[in-house]
Amino acid sequence: MARIGYARVSTHDQTLDLQLDALEAAGCDHVFTDKGISAIAKSRPGFAKAIGCLRSGDTLVLWKMDRAFRSLRHALDTLEKFEQQGVHLNVLTEGIDTTTPMGRCFFQIRNAFSELERSLISERTKAGMEAARKRGRRIGRPRVLSAAQISSARARCSAGEDMAVIAAQSGVSERTLYRAVNGC
Repeated sequence: MARIGYARVSTHDQTLDLQLDALEAAGCDHVFTDKGISAIAKSRPGFAKAIGCLRSGDTLVLWKMDRAFRSLRHALDTLEKFEQQGVHLNVLTEGIDTTTPMGRCFFQIRNAFSELERSLISERTKAGMEAARKRGRRIGRPRVLSAAQISSARARCSAGEDMAVIAAQSGVSERTLYRAVNGC
């Protein structure tokens, strides 16, 4: 009955130390990690390895729920697979232990609230961006070409000049130039 730990941080600037210390204190036999990988990333090699080595009777140990699961659906699907395989889940900071009925229930409730939180953050971000747009703020990367450069490129394109030449002289890729002049 192995205790397999998993730790993840979203950026390379963050450290895994806190999670690793907690997983070690929890008696994990082996710990897998992902560094600089978002929870919503489809490919998380450390998580895949941790899941892949779990056998019946083993326990996956997490510091926090959001370190492992992308969504409520992902968490519930994973828990269902764990139940079928006889694998348990222990989440240290949230007191979740799926060996008990109450632990399984709390697991589901906690994940529902985590997904709600992510959705609310996304909604607030989109609303803030829309409000900024309405105030005339441009959202996104700064433009590479000025209005004058775009106007000149359109005129040159209309005159039959090759887009590759115009792009090279403007210091941008052809694709960027096409987008800026709307295909000419």
